[in-house]
Amino acid sequence: MASGARPIASRNQPFASGGLLLVVGYRVRPAALALAAFSLATAVSFHSNFADQNQMIHFLKNVMMAGGLLQIAAFGAGAISIEQWRRKSAAPSVAAAIKA
Repeated sequence: MASGARPIASRNQPFASGGLLLVVGYRVRPAALALAAFSLATAVSFHSNFADQNQMIHFLKNVMMAGGLLQIAAFGAGAISIEQWRRKSAAPSVAAAIKA
């Protein structure tokens, strides 16, 4: 391997870990925002030749993925997620502290 070259797995690691955070349901909002920004940047920088139908399809795909990720960022994690589990397990202690 040439000096300075990194394997593909290490170059894509931040984006793979962002997807993993979404699947597991931990720190969903920041991960979704980062992936949405990456998806929009990819659409603008790599798929800007609208004369080619394939480029147009991939551009619209990236914009739609960013829209879905922004929806996740707006509404947060679902009912089956680590964030929701932590929120439910911490709720009784907060309520007890308020009553005391």
